[in-house]
Amino acid sequence: MHPHFAYKRNLPKFVFMERFLIAIRNKYLIAIVAFAVWMLFFDRHDMATQYSYYSQLRDLKSEKAFYTTEIARITKAIHDLNTDPQEQQRVARERYQMKKDNEDVFVIIEKEEAE
Repeated sequence: MHPHFAYKRNLPKFVFMERFLIAIRNKYLIAIVAFAVWMLFFDRHDMATQYSYYSQLRDLKSEKAFYTTEIARITKAIHDLNTDPQEQQRVARERYQMKKDNEDVFVIIEKEEAE
């Protein structure tokens, strides 16, 4: 065992209390602790507020990434519709059930199995 630990164990309790009181009377320590407590809990930008701002920022960044990919996908679809006649025909047939004059379209709806 280290000799300092054995020494601390044998000291009377009033010595520890005296050291504690000396530390409490130090005005610089009081100022630092008060400043830290104020900044962590009572300030307008306290830790809880900073955490909520950080989580809100994270959510907004994920939404931005989602909408950026959606905008790219929709822009590509619009470009394809404006330039490719086969794409126009595919969209007209799938979404609007349009057909040519000389053909018949059969819509098949599959039943989902009940679980």
